[in-house]
Amino acid sequence: MLHLQLTLLSCLLVLANCKIQKQIPTNSWRDMLFGSKWLTPAPRWRESKFLPIFALVPIGPGSCSAPSGEQGNCIPSKDCVLRNGIPAGPCGGGYGVCCIFLQTCGGIIRENSTYFVNPNHPDVYDGTGSCQVTVQKLHPDICQLRLDLDMFSIAPPEAANHLCNQDQLLISGGSPTPTICGSSTGDHMYIDAGLGQSNPIVLSVITSGSFPRLWRIRVTQIHCGSISRADQGCLQYYTAISGRVRSFNYNTVGGRQLSNQDYSICIRNERNFCGIQYNACPDLENNRSRSFTLTGNSNNPVATMVGGGGGMPPNLNGCTSDWLLIGCIRSADRIPPLPGCEDRVCGGTFSAEAGMLAKTVQSSVRPFRLYFHTDGVEAPNDIDNRGFCLDYVQQPCTNGF
Repeated sequence: MLHLQLTLLSCLLVLANCKIQKQIPTNSWRDMLFGSKWLTPAPRWRESKFLPIFALVPIGPGSCSAPSGEQGNCIPSKDCVLRNGIPAGPCGGGYGVCCIFLQTCGGIIRENSTYFVNPNHPDVYDGTGSCQVTVQKLHPDICQLRLDLDMFSIAPPEAANHLCNQDQLLISGGSPTPTICGSSTGDHMYIDAGLGQSNPIVLSVITSGSFPRLWRIRVTQIHCGSISRADQGCLQYYTAISGRVRSFNYNTVGGRQLSNQDYSICIRNERNFCGIQYNACPDLENNRSRSFTLTGNSNNPVATMVGGGGGMPPNLNGCTSDWLLIGCIRSADRIPPLPGCEDRVCGGTFSAEAGMLAKTVQSSVRPFRLYFHTDGVEAPNDIDNRGFCLDYVQQPCTNGF
């Protein structure tokens, strides 16, 4: 009996060994002539047209761009329709749609990156009254809103004192913001939204009289811990080593510096950069640059004025009505630099020194901030001032800062 069992076990081992060897093809004359193509091909399973149950589809809260230029959210098509969005083309490898959210007068913003647009958008609007939208926080941990004025053209300020008497953009419920009007396409604002979820922020465009108005304002909600959050008290916030800052409604041809402005412009201090330089932007439309005209009659050449007044001529009165404040600015080309520095600058020529010559100015005061102030009176001394436009470049710590 034992002999029979051993015999059967030996046979099973031999058969298993044979089966294993059969699965490992050996070199033969057919291998040499045909390679492995003579072997029977392994069966191919038909590829399924359906996603496996655990497939990761690259859509969700990610942002996307519509062909028309708007920023949207990449979400499933059915969700876009259920949330009253506008499908604007595929995204996420074709598994989602770029969903655009628009709200106009009387609407409530409940989606991130929603646009507040004028009635009849993208056509112009010539109606009058108050057009408001209410922004509801998506989460109690929302600390700021960023408003991108992708399109913004409403009636300009009146000519004498540059007051926004006809049209206004008003923001209530958040941090104090200046009233603006005119054209500010491409500008932005950061609004501190406070704590909690119960305090909505209201955006209002007040219109009167006839004017071909057009606005499209993107509203982005920013979490308290986000790296995109602006520093406290900054109405505008820039995050590049170099860039351009300007006042609202700035234009070297027909722009008017807005009255009653009080706000800060902040530039994030990048690592290994200890200073910053500013230059007046190039003015390609006028024979004489009007890219920095804050006080005086800018139809004529106006010198730089610095300081807060009480100094010696020509700075006897200084900057007491409208000014731009930059911490401790000096002329960049002074070697050695002057022992003192200035904070306020106004007039019609950008420099850190009183005179008619525009110069590059530099500052090592951090954080990098500019503070802009205008009062409510222009006439009769201040005429046709445009505001300011400055190009900035942060300076490495090795440059003597």
